[in-house]
Amino acid sequence: MPEVPEVEALREFLDGQLVGKEFARVLPLTINALKTYDPPLGALTGTTVRAVERHGKWLDIVTGGSGAGAEGCLHLAIHLARAGWLRWKDEFPAAPPRPGKGPLALRAVLTGGDGFDLTEAGTTKRLAVHLVRDPFEVPAIASLGPDPLDDAFDRDALAALLAGERRQLKGALRDQRLIAGIGNAYSDEILHAAKLSPFKPVQNLTEDETTVLYDAMRTTLTSAIERSRGVAAGRLKAEKKSGLRVHGRAGETCPVCGDTIRSVAFADSSLQYCPTCQTGGKPLADRRTSRFLK
Repeated sequence: MPEVPEVEALREFLDGQLVGKEFARVLPLTINALKTYDPPLGALTGTTVRAVERHGKWLDIVTGGSGAGAEGCLHLAIHLARAGWLRWKDEFPAAPPRPGKGPLALRAVLTGGDGFDLTEAGTTKRLAVHLVRDPFEVPAIASLGPDPLDDAFDRDALAALLAGERRQLKGALRDQRLIAGIGNAYSDEILHAAKLSPFKPVQNLTEDETTVLYDAMRTTLTSAIERSRGVAAGRLKAEKKSGLRVHGRAGETCPVCGDTIRSVAFADSSLQYCPTCQTGGKPLADRRTSRFLK
């Protein structure tokens, strides 16, 4: 699933491609993706893109009015979910696509003939598109926690968020209501950089560990954004994978200590970690528990 670094890179890419240009048509191609009906997607026809913003893992294409938040703006809010992606096209075939065929979920064409497709692979369809007058009309955006890349999000802000939490670090980092934009992959990377177990209870963090966690979060995410910056949209997924140290690399060698990276599998996801770097050399049980293997 695209997380803060990839979505921010897409936002920057789309900002350069879309701002100042006019939509000729926006076509929904599957009934699963479009979550709103008022205003209709047809309301975007003839509108000019004013800005491209990001809310956690959500893209927000702002049209009309005189800028983001202005009266009369429309917001095309997009969540790519696990298997969705945005594919930029310099031109499109003359014949319109057939709805419901293949991975196409939405097509947005500009008056210059270029634009983008939203696609989603697989049979589980979670990609979401909302057209709203205010992005906070989307419940998932309204409930987001602070952005970890916001200038106001400092070490003390993180400590305040974690105060009173009674769960494991991995789950806390992935909770969009607590911190926006971090998912399965970068939570693994952050915890590896911080040398903290994914199963460590949040309430057991020391002051020094909170500082290390904050520094690892900022460094991991900003480094990933720098790697992604300027990369074509079609290559961002490959760029993300190439930059990961532990996530998705079970059985490989830890680049820090040389130990073997291990995995814990859950019903619909898995986490990866280094025993030497993160758990005192002890492998974690491969089930939903914080207990170590005996």
